[in-house]
Amino acid sequence: MTPMNLSPAHSADDAHDALTASFTASYAGVLAFIAVANEGSFARAADRLGIGRSAVSRSVQKLEGQLGVRLFLRTTRSTSLTREGELFHDGCRPGVERILHALDEMRELRDGPPRGQLRISATQGFGRKIIAPLLGRFRSAFPEVSVELQLDDRAPDLAADRIDVAFRDGVLEDSQVIAKQLVPMQLLVCASPDYARRHGLPQTLDELRHHACIGQRAPGGRLQRWDFRVDGKPSSLQPAAALVFNDADLAMQAVLRGEGLAQLPNYQAREALRAGLAVTCLDRYAPDDRGHYLCYLSRRQLPKRIRAFIDFITTEVRALDLDVVTHWESAQQGAGKPGEQGHAAWV
Repeated sequence: MTPMNLSPAHSADDAHDALTASFTASYAGVLAFIAVANEGSFARAADRLGIGRSAVSRSVQKLEGQLGVRLFLRTTRSTSLTREGELFHDGCRPGVERILHALDEMRELRDGPPRGQLRISATQGFGRKIIAPLLGRFRSAFPEVSVELQLDDRAPDLAADRIDVAFRDGVLEDSQVIAKQLVPMQLLVCASPDYARRHGLPQTLDELRHHACIGQRAPGGRLQRWDFRVDGKPSSLQPAAALVFNDADLAMQAVLRGEGLAQLPNYQAREALRAGLAVTCLDRYAPDDRGHYLCYLSRRQLPKRIRAFIDFITTEVRALDLDVVTHWESAQQGAGKPGEQGHAAWV
């Protein structure tokens, strides 16, 4: 049997080890070299770097050994660059300046006002209705932060998609993601007052089959089921749909035109309910609050722009009072078509 030749693998490993050792020695040596060149003295370079003079000298000697050239002319009275040292210093200086500039930028990000780019992801409805209208005020408060809002009903991969903050219905299933409930996520069955007058409204879930229902198609292609709570237990059903949309705004518009019933999130129906353009029904069967969540990657040192946005948006969104379901009993007492029971307008 012909012995296996492992020399390429060994060569790769040896090269990797040499590169690692070279980087470690060179990095310290370059820092020491730049300090000596700038200060004109090993002693002053040592003081600037906060290390001993002998450590500076050893680092420079290792670097000279790696490069195979002499970088300094040393006498008892002075230290000056050789011609090779001048060339090496000219080559290193732009890189060192970029490193120093990067360090200064990081300090400014830490100590200065929030700045930089912010990438946000939200579902179509929540992004249009809630987040987008608040971005102008955020930019006024933090003018050095630029914002990109991406609307997508599919759950994003925060790391792969480079998303700083995501707004989702329910929690993202990712152990690396921090998710905090921002506002209630309540589902309401809505109709227009005109539809209620012409067709009445269902009193039980079984009566939904006698009504025109407006369905919504999820990003994966399936029709969304309608969620309820019956006798204290979660329940769901798929009513026959007279109309189907893949956008909650279009479903809401169809409701307002009196074309049928739709189950919609509270933030989608809030304005129409307040204006008396829509009524709710089957409120007694409203499902448990799912919660609408603000999500971001777990980081020990959260950038100031992200922290500023999280604090701003949390305060602003919670001030909108999106909790619709808790008002339904009082709303029913003050609104509704004579002779009809079980539907309510927002008051």
